[in-house]
Amino acid sequence: MNGLAIGNLQVILVEPSTAQQRIIRRHLESLGVRNVECLRRGKDVLAALTAHTPDLIISAMYLPDMTGGELLEAIRGGEIHPDVPYLLISSETHYRYLEPIRQAGAIGLLPKPFEREQLRTALHATLNYLDPGDLAIRHIAHEDLQVLVVDDSVFSRQQIVRVLEAMGIEQLTQAENGVEAFELVKAHFFDLIVTDLNMPKMDGREFIEHVRQESDQPSVPILMVSSEQDARRLAGVQQAGVSALCDKPFNPATIKQLIENIID
Repeated sequence: MNGLAIGNLQVILVEPSTAQQRIIRRHLESLGVRNVECLRRGKDVLAALTAHTPDLIISAMYLPDMTGGELLEAIRGGEIHPDVPYLLISSETHYRYLEPIRQAGAIGLLPKPFEREQLRTALHATLNYLDPGDLAIRHIAHEDLQVLVVDDSVFSRQQIVRVLEAMGIEQLTQAENGVEAFELVKAHFFDLIVTDLNMPKMDGREFIEHVRQESDQPSVPILMVSSEQDARRLAGVQQAGVSALCDKPFNPATIKQLIENIID
């Protein structure tokens, strides 16, 4: 890493409750984070981003002027620091509200209340996102790796691409569903495929089956990054021939280790 440590992180905390602000800030300080700017509204965060670049935004789900999901969507869709790491802390458990945040590339989702170690893990994930380090693989230069990234969420693709680029991978091709991706597989050789599961037209399991059974590169390593929790669907993915599975939100260090394992 470029000298960045937890104690150097600059954090924006957006939380309308003064009591919750104090609780979260106390946990941050106990882990060494001193530079914390506390805000209450989403629009205040968007205004702050025009003035400086935080290393991490920590947000509640329900703000006075928008939800945490709407704030993240505004950040990801804007031109000012769209890839800033984002951590949600909320007691919300409904799939309807949490899934868009997963798909928009959150660095983590913590429950409320959370354990101190959960926050420490999220802070380390932030450090790994900011600088995951070069891939440690033998026999092939990582900048020459041909990688295909498949995800119907443009935000998820951008997050994965950013992490892969930070690892030194330069040859990246993107597709938004399995149909488009399989056409690319038929036309180009890839050293690695990173795919989502839940996509329109052709999902990740079907895409993997096509690659394994109907392409000229049936042994290409395939890493699936997905928020899917259904054990039966994940078992179907494993039977289809996925090389490795990773949860979404993901820790970049985990992605790096899985890539090194399946390629090397």
